[in-house]
Amino acid sequence: MDLHLKGKIALVVASSKGLGKAIAAQLAQEGCDVMLTSRDAEVLQTARGEVMQQATGRVECQPCDITRAEDIQALVQATRERLGPIDILINNAGGPPGGGFDAHDDATWQAAFELNLLSYVRMIRAVLPDLKQGGGRIINVTSSSIKQPIPGLILSNVYRMGLLGLGKSLADELAPFNILVNTVAPGRISTDRTAYLDQLKADKRGISREEIQQESLRNIPLQRYGEPAEFARVVAFLASDASSYVTGSAIMVDGGMVKAF
Repeated sequence: MDLHLKGKIALVVASSKGLGKAIAAQLAQEGCDVMLTSRDAEVLQTARGEVMQQATGRVECQPCDITRAEDIQALVQATRERLGPIDILINNAGGPPGGGFDAHDDATWQAAFELNLLSYVRMIRAVLPDLKQGGGRIINVTSSSIKQPIPGLILSNVYRMGLLGLGKSLADELAPFNILVNTVAPGRISTDRTAYLDQLKADKRGISREEIQQESLRNIPLQRYGEPAEFARVVAFLASDASSYVTGSAIMVDGGMVKAF
């Protein structure tokens, strides 16, 4: 299927590794001109080189701390200047620290809010003038916790639900501009973040990470962790013309792990 992504301009946030990098690589392979970003300039340049190897579109990168409003504005402006007006925004961010309610003080709650909710709001606000010119896509990457809270991840559980509300609200508000807004939630995907969370559980219980992984597999009908590329292909579909009647949806990419309706 031709997704008609060639020549589209995509800004992919938190894209130097993990799911963000996989999404950027998939979009670049489909012909998008892609802007990568993360805080670490050296890691970002390495990621750009790797994404470029199979890209059919242009690939640029710009360091950005997405908890800083001025960095977001600079990132969006750099994307416009180097690639053109933005058609696709992939909102993404590293996950907040693990732990239950008693593990976090006000400062930790505030930091997680700025990283995992407010940065999405600011990024959308910054790109909206471009998207309103001819329609576009906003895809918010969240977590399976939007359907089923994850024990020991209260910060993620709270702020990911905020993103679900944001996506639903904006899908209605932006429909007159033909801007489609969707939420995509990964389950157990093989990334550094998943390895961190598995190790956190293992340390708490005094067992190995491999034992935690085996426990997780028993709850996944497909009996394996997903690959970042599998998640990225779903995002590419939502970014494309093939998804022209899909908005306001929350799509799970979890191998059947979450049993909620």
